[in-house]
Amino acid sequence: MKRVIETSNAPKAIGPYSQAVEVGDTLYISGQIPLDPETIKVVYGGIKEQTVQVLKNIGAILEAAGYSYKDVVKSTCLLANMEDFKDMNEVYGQFYTENQPARAAFAVKELPLNVLIEIETIAVK
Repeated sequence: MKRVIETSNAPKAIGPYSQAVEVGDTLYISGQIPLDPETIKVVYGGIKEQTVQVLKNIGAILEAAGYSYKDVVKSTCLLANMEDFKDMNEVYGQFYTENQPARAAFAVKELPLNVLIEIETIAVK
């Protein structure tokens, strides 16, 4: 059974997709970019500030679905510039302090709204 997850504590989807979809005990969170959910504007600052906002958005979706960061099993990090990897990784590690999920990180040519990072997430109960 498929359950669509939506919360006002994370940015609304800006296209034909859901913030997240739960199937069974698995939650698939769409790629989150550093939008402030109240203003729907990109947060100011560099990769560290943008990574914090992305992970806060992911946290809000996890919470709305009844999950936590501890339930995350896989993250895919898309970076506008691989030179930002070290700083992104430093922030990422503050959110995943134990039993870290599997992860991949890629540099991509361009991200929506010219942001520096997008992260998609899979969590399992």
